[in-house]
Amino acid sequence: MTEQNYEQMRRAMVASQLRTTAVNDPRVVAAMGKVARERFVPAAQASLAYLDKTLPIANGRGMASPMVVGRLLTEARVKPTDNALVIGAGSGYSAAVLAELAANVIALEQDKALVGNAPLPANVSRASGPLAKGWAKGAPFDLILFDGAVEQIPPAIIEQLADGGRIATPIVENGVTRLAIGRKAGFGFGLLSFADAEAPVLPGFAVEKGFSF
Repeated sequence: MTEQNYEQMRRAMVASQLRTTAVNDPRVVAAMGKVARERFVPAAQASLAYLDKTLPIANGRGMASPMVVGRLLTEARVKPTDNALVIGAGSGYSAAVLAELAANVIALEQDKALVGNAPLPANVSRASGPLAKGWAKGAPFDLILFDGAVEQIPPAIIEQLADGGRIATPIVENGVTRLAIGRKAGFGFGLLSFADAEAPVLPGFAVEKGFSF
């Protein structure tokens, strides 16, 4: 597969997966048309990088489809001045795209086996630690992107948002995964879903099941 082939696949992704699914922020479209997604997947799967599906990367984890990343970033209304955190950054693709849109990005991952060798932009810093704790050292964040689905958002992570800050995440509700945007205002936080979509699940965010007879 040549670099020209990948560029053609990237253009096809923009045309068929992004523009047709309400990914209509020109900055998001341009960023996803620029970042080489094939560099962030295992080498054996490089030819599959632009498929409209979740791709497995390692240890049961996956990389969200281009549509999921595009929809979340579009609805997040990323500003050039934003200080952002990506939770469950994996090999770094979403962080690399977000770096084209925001001022600073921290890519948080707890599984070192997922971190690939693809170079990241200069305004991205990698961090290692439990995903469910977020990254208080870099707070407050204007935007927190969950790069995978969660059943709940821990209060400790909401506390790391700046006033008016946003969270973009796939959220599992009654067994259905929905894309959602949350916003913090004062001491309050509200989450609103806007589309159903498949997304890989992040570990550490499951709701504890109550005891039943």
